[in-house]
Amino acid sequence: MKFLLNLYLNAADPPGQGSDHEDFLAAAGQAGELISAHAFADPSISAAIRVRRGVVTVTDGPYLQTSDHVACQYVVDCESRERAVELATLLSSGQTCGVEVRPLMDSAGMEM
Repeated sequence: MKFLLNLYLNAADPPGQGSDHEDFLAAAGQAGELISAHAFADPSISAAIRVRRGVVTVTDGPYLQTSDHVACQYVVDCESRERAVELATLLSSGQTCGVEVRPLMDSAGMEM
């Protein structure tokens, strides 16, 4: 099963590339579970697009008005949700606000 791991950080903190990432990359990489990894640019240079009653609005900045933002994401292919959660705990340093583990689905709505 494939899972998306979203790593949330506080906007005031610099992006983390410390031992938590190294431990995760080593564990998931050696097990052949890491599919891809992406770090995101600062949320202040993003755009949020909303459609309300057919009217499209584009605003600068992050989607949510919060100090936490998605800073990085990993796609892993694991035997179980429990294994994906185990890998996600390797990313839970003191700097991390949280890690979200979500199953990925194909276009037919089936878990991948």
